[in-house]
Amino acid sequence: MGNFIPAILGILSSALTPKTVYKTLVTKGSSGTIYVFVIPVEAELDLKKAAKAAQEKKVELLPVHEIEKHTGYVRGGCSPIGMKKQYATFIDETALQLKKIIVSAGKIGMQIELCVDDLQKMTGAKLVDLVKEKEKDGHN
Repeated sequence: MGNFIPAILGILSSALTPKTVYKTLVTKGSSGTIYVFVIPVEAELDLKKAAKAAQEKKVELLPVHEIEKHTGYVRGGCSPIGMKKQYATFIDETALQLKKIIVSAGKIGMQIELCVDDLQKMTGAKLVDLVKEKEKDGHN
């Protein structure tokens, strides 16, 4: 749950609603390929669904000490936009219910609000089902 702290602090310090705030998670597939997943801040990435979306046998979260090396961002300030390389990116389909979402702007404590379509165009992202089911129905 430590991955949520910077984003949740941003929500608490402003008028943002958790429903519109998304976090960026970076993973590595069994092939060694890096993937980016953008999911609601309060949700948990379903690694099986993530692997299926990436057409990998399995994916694992990138170790914290590798995040900056691959993305150019530090943990807690990882934005899906402007990474060192253009990685395959996936946005959870819940974003389709919203006109705009808020993601990290690339620095801890800074967020940017943008249209889901624009984020998809900038990153080449696919919208897919990525979060554990209990998160989608609001029951933890």
